[in-house]
Amino acid sequence: MRIYFFIVLLILLFSNKSTGQVADSLKFRSLPPKEFLEAFQKAEKGIMIDVREFFEYKTSRLKNAINIPSSGDLDCAADTIARNDDLFFYCTSGFRSKRVAKFFSGKGFAKIYSLDGGIMAWRKAGLPVEKKRIKK
Repeated sequence: MRIYFFIVLLILLFSNKSTGQVADSLKFRSLPPKEFLEAFQKAEKGIMIDVREFFEYKTSRLKNAINIPSSGDLDCAADTIARNDDLFFYCTSGFRSKRVAKFFSGKGFAKIYSLDGGIMAWRKAGLPVEKKRIKK
């Protein structure tokens, strides 16, 4: 009887660890392109943030996006943005934007969105991209 209790206890412990990812995913929402655009348009204080490197940003970007590279000083960027602003992050494929979204959620920001699939999914959905080159 003791062995069964021990096995059940182990199963409960390990199953609890496997569900630990759910809490992280609730800190920000990863949205497909059209839902991402709708959420941005509905936001009162939405900031579109491109987390790609500047050389990527200068060739094409989403309208009204600012560039805060994921490799840059994110602590400094977090200090300059109001905590009640809605933050909309995107990158090329969605990997970097999810990482940055998680970082900003840890800094106390509540309304955070990441573009699922990145700008590649945005283009595939037929949504507009600005291509006017920017000089540094």
